[in-house]
Amino acid sequence: MRKRTTRLVGAVGSLALAGTLVACGSSSSDTDAPLSNAADTSDAKHPEWSKYTFTIGDNGGDGSQELAKLTGVFDKAPYKVRFARFTYGPPLVQAAASGDIDLGSVGDVPPITGAAKEYGFKVVAVNRSLTPTQSNENIIVPKGSPLKTLKDLKGKKIAVPQGSSAHGLALNALHSVGLTPKDVRLVFLDPAAGATAFNTGKVDAWSIWNPQSAIAVKNGARILAKGLPPIDQTSSYYVASEKSLDDKAKRAALTDVLKRLATEFAWAIKHEDKYAEALSKEEGIPLDDAKASLKAFETRVTPVETADIAAEQKLADAFLDAGQITKKVDVTSITDNLLPAGYDSSKLKVTS
Repeated sequence: MRKRTTRLVGAVGSLALAGTLVACGSSSSDTDAPLSNAADTSDAKHPEWSKYTFTIGDNGGDGSQELAKLTGVFDKAPYKVRFARFTYGPPLVQAAASGDIDLGSVGDVPPITGAAKEYGFKVVAVNRSLTPTQSNENIIVPKGSPLKTLKDLKGKKIAVPQGSSAHGLALNALHSVGLTPKDVRLVFLDPAAGATAFNTGKVDAWSIWNPQSAIAVKNGARILAKGLPPIDQTSSYYVASEKSLDDKAKRAALTDVLKRLATEFAWAIKHEDKYAEALSKEEGIPLDDAKASLKAFETRVTPVETADIAAEQKLADAFLDAGQITKKVDVTSITDNLLPAGYDSSKLKVTS
């Protein structure tokens, strides 16, 4: 039995709903919006789409909202879109399950913890890092910390956003040196609270993603473990509401939404200065900090593949074994590809 979650605005204090962007309602014009004609689908072809408004979950300020304005990628879409901001993944998955958002990108763990709670959502696509040797998240220690190896974490306090990809990194990193969550003290804090605890010495380490990790390292923190295989994935996942997926017409329109998002990010990768500006504005961080972590944000969007399901299943089983979830998760059952086989946003021709 699926549990209906609490309504979005009332339950998630870390979220802000952005203004609605209509078909021609962004600040860009046809003359200066490079993607205003991207994936153009006329109202005449899909008249039923005009009644839809899709809410896109923005996980921590990934640049998607600012890029939409800059590129005009939704300017001629025969539906409306708006953006909802989340500070990390678990509340976004919860919102997708309740139908408060239609689509959003999260790390590798939120789909697992969401499925363990029987939320009604599906994993519909993958964001693959273009630089898989670049970690998007790390376990870091403060400047001057005596901790040198993962084994040194035994008995120490580690700040972790619960149910996030950084939670998975911490779990797998500990396991890699024979430690369990019982051997340390996991302090579950959202990113903002984690930053405060880390900077004031209330925790010994912090498992966190960029740009927070990159900014901390810039200020003297040290990386104890990088979020790279075999202890971590470098991919993230798009999740969608079952309400939207189960409606044939709405599903087709949602596929168009996803392709437009993929197109704007493909454009951003070819225009890194603009991408950094978008990240800086959405994250509220200095432009130099956005540029320093930019490579970790650059991805290509593809369908979910067998290897992705296997990686997620392994992680789900690890969470169950470690007692971090109480219900076995079947990753195949929560996977429902929206994109056609072979789709790869890095192959899109977006040069303007």
